[in-house]
Amino acid sequence: MGIMIFDIEILEVGARDGLQNEKVIFDTESKVRLITDAMAAGVKRLEVASFVNPKRVPQMADGEAVIERLPDDPVVTYIGLVLNKRGLLRALETKSGGKRGVDEVGLVAMATDTFGQKNQGQTSQESVDLCLDMMKFSHAQNMSVQVTLSAAFGCPFEGRVDQSHVIEMARQLAEGNPREIALADTIGVASPAKVTEMLGRLKEALPGIPLRAHFHNTRGTGLANAWAALLAGVTTLDASVGGLGGCPFAPKATGNIATEDLVYLLHESGVTTGVNLDNYLENLNWIEQDLGRVVPGMVKQAGGFPAGNVRP
Repeated sequence: MGIMIFDIEILEVGARDGLQNEKVIFDTESKVRLITDAMAAGVKRLEVASFVNPKRVPQMADGEAVIERLPDDPVVTYIGLVLNKRGLLRALETKSGGKRGVDEVGLVAMATDTFGQKNQGQTSQESVDLCLDMMKFSHAQNMSVQVTLSAAFGCPFEGRVDQSHVIEMARQLAEGNPREIALADTIGVASPAKVTEMLGRLKEALPGIPLRAHFHNTRGTGLANAWAALLAGVTTLDASVGGLGGCPFAPKATGNIATEDLVYLLHESGVTTGVNLDNYLENLNWIEQDLGRVVPGMVKQAGGFPAGNVRP
């Protein structure tokens, strides 16, 4: 018997977080294909672009061009990641002239000063203050906005992160009325026990805020952490097709949990996602070809549950 959870939202981050650290730069049409293939497989919410300095992250230089080519599907949410006011203005500009553009902006606050300085040129508190300012501006423009606390479980430069500090950051960010707050294990150091503890404290501190979780599989704990987050009450889980991804500013931060691996885990546990696993595995054939390598996701290599030979 499956557990009594009826639906979990999968947020596909492959077109942004998945590609931003790849040496092979996908062209605009390939990015659009990656996004629309995920939509055809049932995904309803996707990160489609990052409005960042193209000199620092050249893989994301064509964000506006990608968004212009996306279908106007009313049941799908397109998210654009922004790190500063310049990026926010670029995201808002995608809606100019009556164009659909992005439906939601994703903001990022850094859990440690060193990572914040290297990633955004800000301290942790400065990143919180900027997010609050950008949330206010986004709401004034009738733009949906959410925020992620990056390196919430550990920092590549400062090591372990105090949970109380993360909870306090989340308290401050909640004052900006985001649609949700996400915890990101940017360098893949979290454990299920720490995930359960952190999310329990966060739910107690912010009972009215929907929570999302973003895990990397750097040390092989990504799927276990996702399961712990689900049991702790998270309603949305990030994942990247093939397990692609990583942060350009975090040494040795390898890929996200693979969407197809997460979907397999959830479906075999009785959890509904609305995502077609077979379609995802088929999509990875051309992605691997374009990358010139095998993706790190495991289900792509092993396949789904064996059909077997059932005898009458």
